[in-house]
Amino acid sequence: MQEAPEATHNRNESPAGELAAPDSQAAQPKAQPQTAQEPAHDAATSLEERLKKAELAAAEHHDAWLRAKAEADNIRKRARGEIASAHKFALETFASELLAVKDSLEAALAAENASVESMRSGAELTLKQLSGVFERFNLSEIDPVGQKFDPHRHQAISAVEADAEPNTVVQVLQKGYLLHDRVIRPALVLVAKARSGSA
Repeated sequence: MQEAPEATHNRNESPAGELAAPDSQAAQPKAQPQTAQEPAHDAATSLEERLKKAELAAAEHHDAWLRAKAEADNIRKRARGEIASAHKFALETFASELLAVKDSLEAALAAENASVESMRSGAELTLKQLSGVFERFNLSEIDPVGQKFDPHRHQAISAVEADAEPNTVVQVLQKGYLLHDRVIRPALVLVAKARSGSA
């Protein structure tokens, strides 16, 4: 009598005789899906860094502006001081030149028993000295006898009948003066007019 073969089915075998794969999904940990928060976190960090950089740059620019403003204020103050000093002492050299003229006049007046000739000689020397000062500082006379009347440089006191051509300066009552090309005092003059009997 034949014995029935033993049922040696492995529990891992499938009914079709194949080995069943172990439940690997249950044994391995599941991979965490990437959340949407991570890109947002990176973007926030990038924005913070950019904001810090912008704040640092703004602070540097502000400091540079403050320094430039302070420097400009200092330059303006120095310029105002220099201009005020220039106005105050503009005539310093001219005044120092005039001191010698004053000394000459005082010396002439202090002389005792001076003759008329010596007084005249001293006055002429002093006038020459003064004219030299005027020349050095571009201060020139306006003495327009015989010239055509110029209202920009002359001031007519009166018109007189004369043989000269009408509107010509025939007499200077007071000389005028120019400082460089600017009139600081016009010459006071008499100008010619046609004689009443002339045709």
